Amino acid sequence: MSNTPLNGFVILDLTQFYQGPYATMMLAKAGADVIKIEPPKGESLRGMAPAGKTGSYPVAALNANKRGITLDLKTEQGRALLKRMVLKADALVENYSPGVMDRLGVGWSVLHELNPRLVYASATGYGLSGPDRDNLAMDFTIQAASGVMSLTGYADGPPLRTGAPYVDILGGAHLYAGLMTALLERERTGRGRLVEVAMVEAVFASLATAIDQYHRAGGKIPARTGNAFANFNRAPYNVYAAKDGYVAIILVTEAQWQNLLRAMEREDLKDDPRFIKNDARVAHYAATEALVSGWTSSHSRAEIFAATSKFKIPCAPVRDLEEAMNDPHMHGRGMLEVVDHYDYGPVVLPNSPLRFHGADKVPTKVSPRVGEHNDAVYGDWLGLSADEINRLREAGAI
Repeated sequence: MSNTPLNGFVILDLTQFYQGPYATMMLAKAGADVIKIEPPKGESLRGMAPAGKTGSYPVAALNANKRGITLDLKTEQGRALLKRMVLKADALVENYSPGVMDRLGVGWSVLHELNPRLVYASATGYGLSGPDRDNLAMDFTIQAASGVMSLTGYADGPPLRTGAPYVDILGGAHLYAGLMTALLERERTGRGRLVEVAMVEAVFASLATAIDQYHRAGGKIPARTGNAFANFNRAPYNVYAAKDGYVAIILVTEAQWQNLLRAMEREDLKDDPRFIKNDARVAHYAATEALVSGWTSSHSRAEIFAATSKFKIPCAPVRDLEEAMNDPHMHGRGMLEVVDHYDYGPVVLPNSPLRFHGADKVPTKVSPRVGEHNDAVYGDWLGLSADEINRLREAGAI
């Protein structure tokens, strides 16, 4: 038996795009048998694949270690097949719009009655209830609706999205947590339950700093400040130009300021009243920024990082995508690995960031092709005969 935390658990994965597949990828990497169920032509994200590819890079990155089958829930045979699988599964995860599964006749109430032990996890943009329930939601629109986008950018420019769809990933992490919490309860009580995650709710806690500044300013909404701290209330705290790119520097204690002066070889300023405390540096913000940027602009990122590391100052080079994909630290820890993928050849794929010490490592298996495991799942696992599988194919159910 495999020594992995979720060995023996079977998860039916009806998710697509980013949020749901990220959660189920982590389940698979924890040892669960995740069966990705796609429409006969594949999930929507496959339609964004480059010419000649069967799936886009996100399909490859977020669906590793899953078995892939096809199923048309719009057919009676397809719905009946899903119900047969539910009888053998521990959990079902879906991120359809609210009400879709119910209208198809395979929603929570129906499946719970079939298998009371089933955990049913639903991921949506705004939740299964409330006045915004039926609003269309993607990471981009949730960044706008949640308030996050209003904080991103510069005061003299428009609100900006982040360069990565982090709300999707944050929602997926919460979905994993919710599903695992319900599975833990099920193991104790014998009964599953419906668990849901709404992206707009998952991201709200990230507004804490901005809301703190809102209250500190007497109810005044903070202006966008680019890479600086909200309301420019910390200094230095910014992205600074180096000779070969940029570095991010943040100070949270006064000892770190004194250490930064040592790193910059400007200890002559250690008692300068303009810089002695954060409040003084904020009051003299332009002078503080000029001092730090003048130093960084005359050094390389490596030189700056070496100096700040020596004096224990929070700093990091701003890496580009190629540098991030080839980060020796994450490759060394096994978070990133080069995998030979049928669509991309050797490609860098992420592992799960969850580490289970003492457990067996789950070797990476590339994302499945559309319907790749139909025979294995429907035949070997579910017990259908070859004739039954052929009839389902002929009927368009799979």
